[in-house]
Amino acid sequence: MKHKVVIIEDNIPLSEAFKEVINNTSEFKVVATYTNCEMALENLRQDGATLFLMDIDLPGMDGVEGTKAIKKVFPKANIIMVTVYENSDMVFNALCAGASGYLTKNLKPKELVDALHESVSGGAPMSIKIAKMVVTSFQKKPSKIELSNREKDVLQQLSEGNSYDNIAENLFISKNTIKFHLKNIYIKLQVNSNIEAIQKANKENLI
Repeated sequence: MKHKVVIIEDNIPLSEAFKEVINNTSEFKVVATYTNCEMALENLRQDGATLFLMDIDLPGMDGVEGTKAIKKVFPKANIIMVTVYENSDMVFNALCAGASGYLTKNLKPKELVDALHESVSGGAPMSIKIAKMVVTSFQKKPSKIELSNREKDVLQQLSEGNSYDNIAENLFISKNTIKFHLKNIYIKLQVNSNIEAIQKANKENLI
C-alpha cells in the first residue's frame, strides 16, 4: 500500500513537477495538491495523507501555521517544508511547529524521493546547508554572564559548604560585604537563593 502524500504549494508548475516525481515511485502517491493551507485543512480527513510537502510562503495562512494546524489533527503526520528560505529563524520556527524535515526547492528528484523515504522511516530529512544551520543554531552559546573575581570567590566558598563566618574569615571581608556580593550575584544570575546561585554558576562554568 502506497503512502499518501499531499502537496501544499502555490507555485503550480513546481507542485506538478513534485507530483510527477512522487507518482513515478512505487511507494508514494500524491492524493491531492493545494495552493493554500486553508483548502488542505478542509480536506484533511478526506485525503487521509500521512505525508505533506509544505511551502512556507503561502497566501493566507503560512506554512508554519499550517503545520501547527495539521499536527493538531494528525499528531503523527510527517510534514516536510520545501521552500526557498534558508533563514535560521524560519527553519527554527518550522521545526518548532512540528515539521519533520526542511528542504530547499532546488533539490533534485532523487533527493525528494530519498527525503520521503527518510521521513516515513522516522528520520528528519534536511538539505546539507539547512542541517549545518540547525546544528549551529542549537549549539550551546558561551555564557554572557560576568561575575567579578570577588563574587566568584564568595560563590566558590559557598559551594564548598562554608558558612558566612568562615567566608568572612577566609576572604578577610565582613558579613555585610558578603551579603552585598550575593545581592549582585543574584541579580546577575537571576536567582533567588544560594543553592540556585551555585547551580547556575556551575552550569555556566563560572566557578
